[in-house]
Amino acid sequence: MVGQTVQVNLAERGYPIVLSSGELSSNTKYVLSSLDAFSHAFVIADQAVASPYLQQVLEAAGGLRVRTTQYLVPSGESSKSIEQLTKIWNAMLEAKSDRASIVIALGGGVIGDLAGFAAASFARGLRLIQIPTTLLAMVDSSVGGKTGINLPLAKNMVGAFWQPSAVIMDTATLSTLAEREFRSGLAEVVKYGVILDSTFFDYLEKNAEAILSRATPCIEHIIIRSCQLKADVVQRDERETTGLRAILNYGHTFAHAIEAATEYGQLLHGEAVSIGMTMAAKLAVRLGLFSANDAARQRLLLERFGLPVAFSEVSRDRLWSLMQHDKKVEQGVLSFILPTRIGSVQRHSGVSAADALEAMQS
Repeated sequence: MVGQTVQVNLAERGYPIVLSSGELSSNTKYVLSSLDAFSHAFVIADQAVASPYLQQVLEAAGGLRVRTTQYLVPSGESSKSIEQLTKIWNAMLEAKSDRASIVIALGGGVIGDLAGFAAASFARGLRLIQIPTTLLAMVDSSVGGKTGINLPLAKNMVGAFWQPSAVIMDTATLSTLAEREFRSGLAEVVKYGVILDSTFFDYLEKNAEAILSRATPCIEHIIIRSCQLKADVVQRDERETTGLRAILNYGHTFAHAIEAATEYGQLLHGEAVSIGMTMAAKLAVRLGLFSANDAARQRLLLERFGLPVAFSEVSRDRLWSLMQHDKKVEQGVLSFILPTRIGSVQRHSGVSAADALEAMQS
């Protein structure tokens, strides 16, 4: 195996995150060969990244003399639906998938979430390999075991916790990633600095231009550090039983409402998260939890990364209504993850509609 490794320590559910550049085929073959016996690999791939990466993955699996099946999914958030999931289940059935099969997710966060839920639910659970090909998926959605699909009024409302057997990342796949998609991924990177690591936030501020130019050392550092930070949280609260893991949803309560209001087609997830973090910071300042200076630092960094920080195309009342479907609603009370300083956040309940609506004002 070539590259850097981060270990997610979850006892028997633990797994490695492998990061390399230009070693997708060899690392995939190495990881697959390390698994207990399997006879079939069902590869679910985004149509947009099928070439040339799909062939490399199929050849790596085929080189181990196992049967392979490929299934292509249309790009975009709209594919995270019960309709697409049903098509995948039927394709897995037609391919004679069974408990000796593994599922390989090749693509961005949509594919990882969708394929992950298919793996978790088909035959009551098949092993899963995540191969993220976007920055956002590398730093966030491929790690931690959250899988799921969207409902029309609520994002990720149906799903399962299903840890992969391994995550294989190759920065070479980012070379063909569209600029907008790349910048979208940076929103989740900024999130880690705000919620967990002020030193990392400082690094992002000082190296913004090099990151935007996709300088390899910077890209590798932000991916590895993001994975380390997320893995630490997941290890301590795998299934959100203590409340710690909820901090990873910073900005997402606003973001998910925005995505639902626009029917998952107008903004990329990271763009919505960037707006959501800006709104959450404004709310924290309004409540006296966060300094205006730190809120300005966050906003400036997001803007330097070319991310949107405001949204006014849907009424604030509509967004507030959609937030009531958020997974952080408990007994009718909506909680927000709000910053107290760069590097630290807390869960805050009982926010009034007036304060939330003010925070959403562009």
